[in-house]
Amino acid sequence: MSAARPLTILRTVAAMAALPLLLTACGYGSDAEDDTPQAEVAADGKKLSASEVRIGYFPNLTHATALVGVQEGLLQRELGGTKIKASTFNAGPSEIEALNAGSIDIGWIGPSPSINGYAKSAGQNLRIISGSASGGVKLVVDPDKIKTLDDLKGKKIATPQLGNTQDVAFLHWIAEKGWKVDAQSGKGDVSVVRTENKITPDAYKSGSVDGAWVPEPTASKLVADGAKVLLDESEIWPDKKFVITNIIVSQNFLKEHPDVVEAVLRGSVRTNEWINANPDRAKASANKALEKLSGKALPAEVLNPAWASITFLDDPLASTLDAQAAHAVSAGLLEKPDLNGIYDLKPLNKVLKAEGRPTVDDAGLGVR
Repeated sequence: MSAARPLTILRTVAAMAALPLLLTACGYGSDAEDDTPQAEVAADGKKLSASEVRIGYFPNLTHATALVGVQEGLLQRELGGTKIKASTFNAGPSEIEALNAGSIDIGWIGPSPSINGYAKSAGQNLRIISGSASGGVKLVVDPDKIKTLDDLKGKKIATPQLGNTQDVAFLHWIAEKGWKVDAQSGKGDVSVVRTENKITPDAYKSGSVDGAWVPEPTASKLVADGAKVLLDESEIWPDKKFVITNIIVSQNFLKEHPDVVEAVLRGSVRTNEWINANPDRAKASANKALEKLSGKALPAEVLNPAWASITFLDDPLASTLDAQAAHAVSAGLLEKPDLNGIYDLKPLNKVLKAEGRPTVDDAGLGVR
């Protein structure tokens, strides 16, 4: 394994104070809720090397592999007598902290907190072991104020948090346009307004922002309130794919319980296969899981377009994670990290081979 160099995340003391917010993924629900639905362990189920595996994910459609896998018992089926204990989180730093503290063993999480968590620990605490989802991020705007992409200049556009995955993507897109924005303050040719996803719809209704670069289902909630999709982020990526959700594991758990990790990965692969073969049933299952976790299901006008914009896949799309890290560096939010060893795809590729599926690539960033 190549150890990553210690990382200085931000360039100012003020930004250091905001570190818990930096490079997070976006989700809904409360932190570390462990009352998620549990599948019954089969009476004759054989336990693996651990009696339980603690998994974490967000109550968010981009984490539907975990939502559906738990809801339908597809993950538990592969684990036999090893019981799943599930916890939900609403921000990347909380999930990374839980992984580092040993409160969870495996998690579904976005690319930016994966990068941040790996770099901050000098490559000692986590590995990315699979992909889970691509896409599900859109630029939506007030159609009365913004009709073309060039019209964004001078407007107020929301992103979820300073330095989070969507914030970095928007800052990079702005730079590609040749416009200038101070990454820390968000001031410049476009005003980047950091706003929590749950608040963004109200901010849009009040006119505090003119649009937003946000993940689903926030984007479709805004469209339901009259906004228009101006750009789907997938359109600016090669092959229209970019990682939005990874699966990560504690390095200690991977070392001590490789059979459990392999079972979870097999469950994830088979869950994604079921999702793609049964999209309507899977969509309903994910919404049912969200209703259990949040107390409220998504309405059809939000659920349907949100679901349609997400691709569920096992490939971690490693080259796009590397690109996202480079975008954060160019935006001035991150010093260049050493990501060598962030991936260990050997267990996933073993599962894929057994399923008769093509193996996936780590873009040169895997354990050697």
